[in-house]
Order: sequence, then C-alpha cells, then structure tokens
Amino acid sequence: MYRLLRSLTRVKLAALAATLLAWPFAAPALAQDYPSRPITLIVGYPPGGNTDLMARALQPELSRLLGQPVVIQNRGGAAGTLGAAEAARARPDGYTLLFSPNNPLTAQPHLQQLSYSLSSFRFLCLTYDNPQVLVGGRQAPFSDFAGMVRHGRSAKEALIFGSPGQGSTQHILTAALLRRLGIEGLHVPFTGAAPMAQAALGGQIHVFVESASIPAATGLPVLGVMAASRLPGLPDVPTMAELGQPLEGSSHGGLLAPAGIPDAAAAALERACAAAAGTEAYRTAAERLNAVPLHLPGEAFRARFAAESELNRGVLQDLGLAGQPR
Repeated sequence: MYRLLRSLTRVKLAALAATLLAWPFAAPALAQDYPSRPITLIVGYPPGGNTDLMARALQPELSRLLGQPVVIQNRGGAAGTLGAAEAARARPDGYTLLFSPNNPLTAQPHLQQLSYSLSSFRFLCLTYDNPQVLVGGRQAPFSDFAGMVRHGRSAKEALIFGSPGQGSTQHILTAALLRRLGIEGLHVPFTGAAPMAQAALGGQIHVFVESASIPAATGLPVLGVMAASRLPGLPDVPTMAELGQPLEGSSHGGLLAPAGIPDAAAAALERACAAAAGTEAYRTAAERLNAVPLHLPGEAFRARFAAESELNRGVLQDLGLAGQPR
C-alpha cells in the first residue's frame, strides 16, 4: 500500500510540474484564439448617418481579416454619447467595440457630465477624416450661400438650421459660422444625420453642416466646403474661404475598445483595422461617399483626440455652449 501511495504521489507531482512548466505559454495560446466568436461594433448614431456609413464601409473588410462576423449595433441619441457610454462600460474582452467620430469624446465631455472620458477607451485605429460641408434644404428660400446670408439677416430666427445634437461638431461649426455672419438662427437638434437629412428633404430646416456623404446620398445641394481646398467629388462647390468666411472643420474617427482590453486582443484589432483601412474595397466605398479614407495607429489616434479635446474646451466656452467642463 505504501508503495502504491508513493507511486500516486510521484504521478501527481509530475503532472503539477508539467502544468507549471506549461503555464507561461498558456496566455499566448489563449490570445491566439482571439477572436473566437462574433464581435459587436457599437455606432452611436442612427443608420444612414455619416458615422454609420463609414462603419459599414469598414465592416466587411474587418470581418474578413478577423475571421469572425462584425455586427453593427446602432445606439443613436445624445450626439453619440449614448453609444460611447455603452461601449465604455462593456466587458473589456475585445468582443464589444466602438466606432466613433471625434465629437462624443472631444467635445461632449465639456458640455455635460458623462460616465466616460478619453481614458475610458483603448484607441485602435483612425480610419477617416471627412471635411464638413454646408448643405441646403430642398425647400429652403435660397439656392446659394449669398442667398442664405440674406435670408438669415432678414429677421431673427428666420434661418432654421439643424444639427445631429446639441454641441455636436456640426452644431459648433454652424454656430461659429452664423456668429461670424451676424445671424441669429433657430437651432433644431436631431438624434443623427439621417433624421436631420430627412427633415431637410421635407422642408423642416433650411440648412445644416455635415460630411459630404450625406448630400451624396440624398441629392441635397451643397453651398460650401469647410476645407482648405475644394473636394474632388464636389469640384464646382467653393470653399468657405472662397466665400469670404475661412472656416474649416472635419469629422474624423475610427475604432476603439473599452480600456483594459488585453494587449494581445488590441494588437490583433489594430493589425486588422490597419489592413482593412488600406484595402481597395474600403477606399472605394469611402470615396463613393465623398469621404476621405485615412489611417492612424492607436497612439497617434489618441494623441489627435487629446489635443482636439483641449482645443474644444476653449472654443465651446467662447461660443457660450460649454456647460461644466470636465
């Protein structure tokens, strides 16, 4: 019996030693399994808006490169902050991601108390940088920028303008432009670009600022381009500088994950995102939307948003839009 117990003890010790020796290699082996199931990609805006369109342009290439379905979930509302908040509190395992433009992370935290900040996210890959354009409504009482200025100056709140949310990039740009022009317009906020564009098509608003993908999808007229030069897809539309109002602005964003995601999963996502953003299929889809495809790796992506956040703090205070900055 004693010999039998000694034999069993030796077997257990050998098994334990084998386990301990194998342990340093267990984590990489598990990391190599990522991803092993579908990934949820939260978009903080309704379907049909610029952020949603850019996410759907990237989605098929990202799915192909990761070898798993990437499923978009739209969480529209509150200028993109609802979706960002949901992503920030998700389990940081690499299976819930966020596709977001700059505003929910670089402007909204200076406008309202939120449950997240820049530090709530791991920045993975910036994929686009879209100059904004000034868009006219289908039934607006003007057809060009000069006509918009005349109408806006004709009476207080004669000009009705929309935005995809209070303090959104588009709201900030429109407010800055109207302030320069001495126009006091009536602001109508929406939950995203798609419902705002529908209102412009239906005659409820006269003008709005958005990415060029929106007029490309709706056929609404573009009155001016908020970029340093004319856009290739809109060669006949003047820049705001050409119209006497040198104002530039863009909506740019990409892929993020909740802070605390394992480094191995983050690295796999960064590689896949960089490759997806460089594919001909993605570039073609983006350019079809009059968008500007671009790639920045995670650290450069984060640095850009951090610098913009500091800039927005002052801009929002100057425009009288800031609440309690964080």
